[in-house]
Amino acid sequence: MSSITRQLRPRVLVRASFRAVPAVCAQPQRFPRAKVLGVATCRGITTTPIRRSQKAPATKRGGSKLYASADEAVADIKSGSTILSSGFGLCGVADTIIAALNRRGPENLHSLTAVSNNAGQEGKGGLAVLTKAGQVNRLILSFLGNNKALEKKYLTGEIGIELCPQGTLAERIRAGGAGIPAFFTPTGAHSLVQSGDIPVKLDASGAVKERGRTRETREFNGKTYLMETALTGDVAILRAWKVDTAGNCVFRYTTKAFGPIMAKAATVTIVEAENIVEAGAIDPNDVDLPGIFVDRIVPSTAEKNIEILKTRAEDGEGEDLNAPKNDAQARRNRIARRAAKELQEGFYVNLGVGIPTLAPSFLPAERNVWIQSENGILGMGPYPTKDQVDADIVNAGKETVTLVPGASTFDSAESFGMIRGGHVDVSILGALQVSATGDLANYMIPGKVFKGMGGAMDLVSNPDNTKIVVATEHVAKDGSSKIVQDCSLPLTGARVVSTIITDLCVFEVDRKNGGLTLTEVAPGVDVEEVKSKTDATFEVAKDLKTME
Repeated sequence: MSSITRQLRPRVLVRASFRAVPAVCAQPQRFPRAKVLGVATCRGITTTPIRRSQKAPATKRGGSKLYASADEAVADIKSGSTILSSGFGLCGVADTIIAALNRRGPENLHSLTAVSNNAGQEGKGGLAVLTKAGQVNRLILSFLGNNKALEKKYLTGEIGIELCPQGTLAERIRAGGAGIPAFFTPTGAHSLVQSGDIPVKLDASGAVKERGRTRETREFNGKTYLMETALTGDVAILRAWKVDTAGNCVFRYTTKAFGPIMAKAATVTIVEAENIVEAGAIDPNDVDLPGIFVDRIVPSTAEKNIEILKTRAEDGEGEDLNAPKNDAQARRNRIARRAAKELQEGFYVNLGVGIPTLAPSFLPAERNVWIQSENGILGMGPYPTKDQVDADIVNAGKETVTLVPGASTFDSAESFGMIRGGHVDVSILGALQVSATGDLANYMIPGKVFKGMGGAMDLVSNPDNTKIVVATEHVAKDGSSKIVQDCSLPLTGARVVSTIITDLCVFEVDRKNGGLTLTEVAPGVDVEEVKSKTDATFEVAKDLKTME
């Protein structure tokens, strides 16, 4: 057999093993007969095929794609439409188009479903303009963030919110644009996403009016995966840096987080362009989104917003972390200094918000790591100086950052492919609780905190290939231990954490068999203090070390 023949010969890369098909899927006759044509059944799963929306504005081929204004471009959008709104935080948001939708008023445009990673901020921009006006009655998001007004609307039953992990949201949109009706993902397994127990809609009293969708599960190679369905929209609205008259788009840096994939998943795509040029003015090699996916082009007139402006001093990297201002900062620095030891030369790492972001500050000067930010950066640098601030370069915390030499930027589907695929070496996250078996809870406190999971569930979805490290204070503000035998808060992931670093100590976690081993204690801390502040049993390593 020739070498070429051997290369072309099909190979089985992954052998999948299935459990018995659940009864609900083994008996398709239990499903009601579909009332629309073309409904396909496979293994008892009923899915509606992806098709062009009847609510979307009419599309046309030929003629100019240019519209004089955003108002003209949105004039035929119907109430009840699903809008895919690009951007990450306030970065890359189509604020010109959103303002035009808002000007139509709730009497003419209402009952919208909006799909976006975030919902903007009241008084600053994004979808908050439409939610405040009552034009949107349902949102599909991964993260609310600090949008207190929207959180209140949800908790009082004024709006429905379907929370979806960020990577799953991106992949659902990508699948919708690619004609793939469903897929399996490890993200969200063993969480409230799987069981459908994150309420979508509450009533005025706070009682559940509409629960989430229970996911079908399958087991591949002993691991649980959830089936997620494709997500499409009637209209996609995006902001691009440069667009030619053929519709070809170029996006700057992190503005491409959701724009390209949303354009592909909508019946009609409207792009607001900072620069409109003639066809041919953009090198084909520079096109981020081909013109086939763009139907209408309008000039962008809204100013760019920055959600969190962070800068550093002109003559240095920032404050001196070796001289903490108070005890709280000293504790955080101790955790970050130890977390930095998890980052080896050349590692690709993802850092959660808060304490994890301090870790690079304690790396030896000669050590180089590549920092990945899930909104689409590989090679993230420090905060910018005032002169370096660029509204199109933000991190996962929506803060302004810089890029190091050799950096790259990409959309969210690409980013979470890196993450779920296990290409990131280490991910360091904060926590509300961590269990003795490595379960992690870090996104919700029922009745108190409803912000969404963002990308956290995706970040812990492949712990066999990406080491998950928790960096957190040992005790919560209310005095309770964050290290527990079993998590009482909703899980981000089950059996995912390998190492726990706190201000008191370091635990190694046996994810397979369950159990903690105390391997290091902070200076001035003894085993008895750790025991008194830990709500989980643990072993003590024979060679117990002091944290450095």
